[in-house]
Amino acid sequence: MTTATVILVLLVVVALAFDFTNGFHDTANAMATSIATGALKPKTAVLLSGVLNLVGAFLSVEVALTVTNAVVEIQNGDGTPVAGLTGDGGTALLVIVLAGLAGAIVWNLFTWLLSLPSSSTHALFGGLLGATVAGLGWGGVNWAGDGQKIDGLLPKVIVPALASPVIAILVAGLATWLVYRVTAGVAARFTDSGFRWGQIGSASLVSLAHGTNDAQKTMGVITLGLIATGHWTDTENIPFWVKAACALAIALGTYLGGWRIIRTLGKGLVEIAPPQGLSAESSSAAVILVSSHLGLPLSTTHVTTGSVLGTGLGRPGATVRWRVAGRMAVAWVITIPAAAVVGALLWGLAHLLGGGLVGAVVVVAVLAAAAGAMYRRSRTAPVHADNVNDDWHDGSSADAPSRTAVSA
Repeated sequence: MTTATVILVLLVVVALAFDFTNGFHDTANAMATSIATGALKPKTAVLLSGVLNLVGAFLSVEVALTVTNAVVEIQNGDGTPVAGLTGDGGTALLVIVLAGLAGAIVWNLFTWLLSLPSSSTHALFGGLLGATVAGLGWGGVNWAGDGQKIDGLLPKVIVPALASPVIAILVAGLATWLVYRVTAGVAARFTDSGFRWGQIGSASLVSLAHGTNDAQKTMGVITLGLIATGHWTDTENIPFWVKAACALAIALGTYLGGWRIIRTLGKGLVEIAPPQGLSAESSSAAVILVSSHLGLPLSTTHVTTGSVLGTGLGRPGATVRWRVAGRMAVAWVITIPAAAVVGALLWGLAHLLGGGLVGAVVVVAVLAAAAGAMYRRSRTAPVHADNVNDDWHDGSSADAPSRTAVSA
């Protein structure tokens, strides 16, 4: 077994770990409001979301092989790695991607520990950005694309990151206002029941779309590594085992729930009633589907969070916890640079140790140590299915609803 093959195995493991964190980090996007309003029981909600993420991951791999082209130039247009990164059997490319994935995982876990919704996509792009700049220089960044399509860091990542929450706030705010206007005078017990059923459908749609879109990133990263090391040559297709492994990883992560972020989005930003829940989820689904049809890439996390905030603004008399919203906004702003710094530092560490197998093993060891430390820290204020809907007191970022359970 060659050095490149061993590093490839490490990359596959770390890529699936990222996919897992992507799943539990983004469960809140689809299910937080359904859980908060009682439309679905917490464990039922995450099981449904996990199954739909699993199904969605098999529905499309259209852009999987070129997903990293959005921000860095380590691939050609057909998905193959650039020639300069494969002269050593693909080791140089593998170490860059490995460090980038590790940077994304560290940021995902850190924001999870703080109970803050943030974009896993932006974390991945940020980690790859930092590792690529460290390894190839600033010329390795795809800043603005080629003008032929929406591509590049600025038009595909930065601009949507600024626009998506604003669009979602406006759409969800208007939808919520209209819902309360139309149902004024109707007994709450009738409207709440109907809206809860509607929430199940809209939340399911978001879960399916999430699996379809987000699993492709990890599929593409793993397949890129396989092509770079000569273990796969078909640039038109993804190996079935890669599809299956990524689908299972994101589904498992989704099923485990990411309860800390679900709690923040469902209870911490606004107190959500069933009409607001349906408005938030329907608005999120509408904005995501329309943007996909128009070719405008938006962050699911930003859209969903903006929709929840919009329901607070659109409901007469509702209270928005701006302190929580402010923490979310800060996390959004620093996601890409923070993940980039971690990715660059880890690539630098690997390079310092020779850039080969030793460097790759040390990167994985550092990642495992950081993940273990954050997991242990989370045990001091665990959030789980039984306390995720406890009243919010805003005593901390996680609100520490209970210290008695052992689930995450």
